[in-house]
Amino acid sequence: MSRLVLRGRVVTPEAVLPDAVVIVDGDRITHVGAVHAWAGDPGESLGTLLPGLVDVHDHGGGGHAFTTTDTHEAMAAARHHHRHGTTTVTASLVTAPSATLIDQVATLAPLVDQGVLAGIHLEGPFLSRARCGAQDPAHLRLPDPDLTRRLLETGGATIVQATLAPELPGYAEVAALLRDAGVVVALGHSDASHEVFAAELSRLQGGGLITHLGNGMPPLHHRAAGPVAASLSAASRGEAVVELIADGVHTDAGFIALVFATAAPGSVVLVTDAMEAAGMPDGSYVLGPQEVSVVDGVARLEEPDAAAGSIAGGTAHLVEVVATAVREAGVPLVDAVRAASHSPARVLGLDADRGALQPGLVADVLVVDEALALRRVMRAGNWLE
Repeated sequence: MSRLVLRGRVVTPEAVLPDAVVIVDGDRITHVGAVHAWAGDPGESLGTLLPGLVDVHDHGGGGHAFTTTDTHEAMAAARHHHRHGTTTVTASLVTAPSATLIDQVATLAPLVDQGVLAGIHLEGPFLSRARCGAQDPAHLRLPDPDLTRRLLETGGATIVQATLAPELPGYAEVAALLRDAGVVVALGHSDASHEVFAAELSRLQGGGLITHLGNGMPPLHHRAAGPVAASLSAASRGEAVVELIADGVHTDAGFIALVFATAAPGSVVLVTDAMEAAGMPDGSYVLGPQEVSVVDGVARLEEPDAAAGSIAGGTAHLVEVVATAVREAGVPLVDAVRAASHSPARVLGLDADRGALQPGLVADVLVVDEALALRRVMRAGNWLE
């Protein structure tokens, strides 16, 4: 591959460079800097250049799901998100029978080894029944060390994150097993009190991740502060990282603005929680074993009253989530982009290789217009269709 010179407004983790070049040699970035400091021909501006985005919570898209034992199905879901700007994607599973989870992990693990996926996220089955959301309550169970070991034996290092409710009996043993295996322990789908959540975040010693803050947990209340307040307090000190589905459906503009205003820099990670309906028209879909209906772009569990079902994952791409945070919640562009690239890459331990427009990193680059609508996607130095 020859050298590529990409000119535009460049967004780095620290600043927006109004007119700059990103030089790509092969699959790596070799230079980022202002146009006036570049000796060669910079060409015409392409638009705004963002780093390839990183989603640590994604169940599928483009009509395809990661909750599958079909390799081609999972590959198609990953490629869909790559083409739509999420060049690094973690495959999230949902609560299901033990044998199903093990088979799904076995299906996804080779795709992680091939670099198609960044890892596997276990969202369940060790979750609160009271806050299970769209997770199938029939298959929820208390944290089980034996099942955890079997999943780790099947997936090995490809399992990078697991969501657990910290108030459940057996949580501490399972959390220890996961952490010893290098898995990020995320707290979520929890009915815990403020005290329980805060205590567990303290024990995680800055390594805590909160699964989709505000969703799957008690709402913030001035006499029952709950997990939301505990998480925001820890994030404000840089002692926890909070996921945020900033799509205008799971959280509104006011909550998005509150989270970014409260959390320390780098302590917010934007996610999609996308399911197979992402990028698809309204209709009937599935999330794991659950039937889902999408109306006006909002996915809910199918119920006689279409508006009564629990929200069942997202239908937006991550670049659209970034745009919502910027345009509707007033989040500074640098902060929103960092929360969808550098910060999630750091959570996964990938920030030395990707997640920013910096020399030495993999050449994952997005071209967007002034409204942050996607124009082109480069992954590892190659333009995608």
